[in-house]
Amino acid sequence: MSLWGPAMFFSVLAMIFTGYPVAFALGGTALIFALIGSSVGVFDIPLLFALPERTFGTMSNFTLLAVPFFIFMGTVLEKSKLAEQLLETIGLLFGRFRGGLAVGVVFVGALLAAATGVVGASVTAMGLISLPVMLRNGYKDEISLGVIAAAGTLGQIIPPSIVLIVLGDQMGVPVGSLFRAALLPGLALTGAYALYIALVAFAKPNVAPALPEDMRIAGAELLKRVVLSLVPPLALIVVVLGSIFAGVATPTEAGALGSVGAILLAMMNRSLSFDALNRAMEETSRLTIMVVFLLIGSTAFALVFRGFDGDIWIETMLTGIPGGALGFLLVVNVVVFILGFFIDFFEIAFIIVPLIVPAAEILGVDLTWLGIVLAVNLQTSFLTPPFGFSLFYLRGVTPSKIPTTSIYRGVIPFIVIQLVVLAAITWMAVPK
Repeated sequence: MSLWGPAMFFSVLAMIFTGYPVAFALGGTALIFALIGSSVGVFDIPLLFALPERTFGTMSNFTLLAVPFFIFMGTVLEKSKLAEQLLETIGLLFGRFRGGLAVGVVFVGALLAAATGVVGASVTAMGLISLPVMLRNGYKDEISLGVIAAAGTLGQIIPPSIVLIVLGDQMGVPVGSLFRAALLPGLALTGAYALYIALVAFAKPNVAPALPEDMRIAGAELLKRVVLSLVPPLALIVVVLGSIFAGVATPTEAGALGSVGAILLAMMNRSLSFDALNRAMEETSRLTIMVVFLLIGSTAFALVFRGFDGDIWIETMLTGIPGGALGFLLVVNVVVFILGFFIDFFEIAFIIVPLIVPAAEILGVDLTWLGIVLAVNLQTSFLTPPFGFSLFYLRGVTPSKIPTTSIYRGVIPFIVIQLVVLAAITWMAVPK
């Protein structure tokens, strides 16, 4: 086996871990190795002639067009304060019970996940809005921070997750199939989080007390808040996901529908300002450009890597792991979990996923469930100290008087819950 493939793989990882932009690390490594390889006669330079055609194929990918639509839908809901009103309403709805505010944060996290699909936006929004309320009403630091970080990461798995759209494209799996399969683990995680909070509040009343009487509302006033703040976003989510599951619309068409629906909701709420719309478009453009450049870089890397037979090296390694499909899934879980500490899920999807799919097919692993395993795994790594991305997002909006160790201690029970769900899904992915 040629050593050029392994050398190229570890070279790009070294460049990424030095902090060099991932898209340029991928493309630059590909071009450097292609030139060196062609100069010593081990790489056929005409292979690079396919790069322009593949790049244009990436730019015209209809499935990936869903990414900017869903990002825009979520950012409009966030920038127009609709997400903030939703969080306040659910807090009032559940706050009369012990642990109710924390349970409300879990359900808002699930709804924001279904509305945005962007983890950073969900964690930041809930940290800014709900953390001060929870701390002011006597919630302990650890439970408040842990539930916000965990609920915010539900955007990794609950449809219409951007992670699942990208994974579907890279794995050649219908995005609708991934969305349907992701509902079970997404709802299981939401329910497990809420159950854990309820048990903690029952066992230790001072950890998560109920709202005081003077902060509660009931009757017609509460009903009005629910109708105006909770029902419209929920209806939008049901329409968007329902159109995908019913086969009426593709994820891209449903994303376009969701974007228009988010604008209409903001207009009806009289919160669609030019500034909010401009910031939503800027955020959407920034993330979409990042995804496109990563795709172009990963396309160049994959082309040259295959020219060095690197794909055969990866495939041979993965299919030779003891334990067959189960051993393969365990190794993939460990590798993705560790990489999730240091690089974003986009990079993992574009670098690692194309390399493991051929081996998964040889071993008979269902690619739909493999995608769900990867999504839950990445969600877990987002929470795990000390490098979890959600922890960084939350640290950025947490008062400086609260130590970072409080965030770390708060997320540990939720990491355990995630690992249990991940183990169950991994077992389901093993061919029977």
